[in-house]
Amino acid sequence: MKNIHLLSQTFAAAHATPFGVMVKKEVADHIRSRRFLVMLLLVVLVFAGTLYISMSHIRQAPADPDRNFVFLKLLTLSDGTLPTFHTFLSFLGPLLGIALGFDAINSEYNNRTLVRLLAQPVYRDNLLLAKFCGALLVTGVLFLSLVLLMIGGGMIFTGVKPEPAEVLRILTFVVLNVVYIGFWLSLAIALSVRFRNVATSALVAIGIWLFFTVFYPILVNVVVKALVPDGYLLPEQVMSYNRLLLSLLRLDPGQLYTDAATTLLMPSVRSLGALSMEQMAGAIPSPLSFTDSLMIVWPQVTGLLAATALCFALAYSLFMRKEVRA
Repeated sequence: MKNIHLLSQTFAAAHATPFGVMVKKEVADHIRSRRFLVMLLLVVLVFAGTLYISMSHIRQAPADPDRNFVFLKLLTLSDGTLPTFHTFLSFLGPLLGIALGFDAINSEYNNRTLVRLLAQPVYRDNLLLAKFCGALLVTGVLFLSLVLLMIGGGMIFTGVKPEPAEVLRILTFVVLNVVYIGFWLSLAIALSVRFRNVATSALVAIGIWLFFTVFYPILVNVVVKALVPDGYLLPEQVMSYNRLLLSLLRLDPGQLYTDAATTLLMPSVRSLGALSMEQMAGAIPSPLSFTDSLMIVWPQVTGLLAATALCFALAYSLFMRKEVRA
């Protein structure tokens, strides 16, 4: 028994690195913070509302190619009174990421705790990475818990076991949510490094979110409409302008998330681009496999990952050059 106790202490000491300690501290701070509790309450209420509506109408759902995917319908079915869960998350996800990261660094600086942290035997990049990983860990556990509750409630309500393909799609949807929120989290952390005032970093982050949510689609539609010539257009020209519109809209992270979430949760979606009449005529109305759907959404997921890495690299560059004084 003594040997086992010594081995456990040695194992715990080996893994009690400064980075691990900082991640645990960040997780504890997020769980205890009031703004996280408010965002948690909003996400849980939205999830419960959309799940209740989908369960109430799942038996009246019309037949479609996705009729065998009962648990996916719990996340996509709606009667029109409330949007679907992933549509809500396209709005709440950025707010959750911004709430977890807009004061990650400047609050430490204003409270004069940043000097004390950097005075310890820790690296600057470990501090920044701990802020990011701690918030992502909390987000991942939150959405995984909600999905497990959804699967359990669906099994009790319908008496149907989920198919392996459904479980894979739902778990991939959880990963997609974490990646999407991670982009806004990295952006908020970069702004918290750039601006010393907490209110300024929060307002700039919310302003960027509002620009992509409200003004960017309007701006894209105005630009594309100005480029379209008057008069009759050939089908090839219509397809070309549709591709241009989709390409410009996909510069918005929210559009990338919506495309990927729709494809993962609706196996009948076979393409995210504009299809020609020949392609539509030859298409068979059957659900795609999980691998095929993943190949379709891979560019969207890669774009979100690249944007996240770019924002975090910007935060890292600014933070490493930042002068910290007592």
